[in-house]
Amino acid sequence: MKIAVLAVQGAFMEHEKMLAQLGIESLEIRQRKDLGQDFDGLILPGGESTVMGKLLRELDLLEPLKAKIADGLPVLGTCAGLILLAEKLSNDDNVYFGTLPVTVKRNAYGRQLGSFFTNAKVKGVGEIPMAFIRAPYIEAVGSGAEVIAEVDGNIVGVRYGSQIGISFHPEVTDSLRFHKYFADLVTAFLQ
Repeated sequence: MKIAVLAVQGAFMEHEKMLAQLGIESLEIRQRKDLGQDFDGLILPGGESTVMGKLLRELDLLEPLKAKIADGLPVLGTCAGLILLAEKLSNDDNVYFGTLPVTVKRNAYGRQLGSFFTNAKVKGVGEIPMAFIRAPYIEAVGSGAEVIAEVDGNIVGVRYGSQIGISFHPEVTDSLRFHKYFADLVTAFLQ
């Protein structure tokens, strides 16, 4: 199994380290030619969604990656990655991939000072540590999308087929359980 990590901006190295600890090979997607490599899953990391969206367009990565996701490539979007996947943003007119049927609120917990850590349950994973850094949350879930995590009454995780979108950063905690959950999803889609 090989998992690609979008590496144009944001916390991509932290995801690569988590995958390495699980014995999973990763590769970085930085430019269009990187899409020629074989990979079985994709991680869209946290970072600045507006910058990532701009770079995805400038580097001609947006449409080819959107097509791969729409064709069933397993994808995990964390924080800004969730924003990239969302069909709609309640407080921003931008839409990037638009493949995940959710409405997301950017910076829902406020700016950097609104960042926090907690432990909460994720369906299929159990209780894990969660880091929320300038995090969004999911205001509405469309048909077919399953809520997998909530914190304080807010939806912070959904799964829709081979797509997972979460508000938090599992890559900045010591727990490998969420990355293992995603790897298991990738394995299931390979069979």
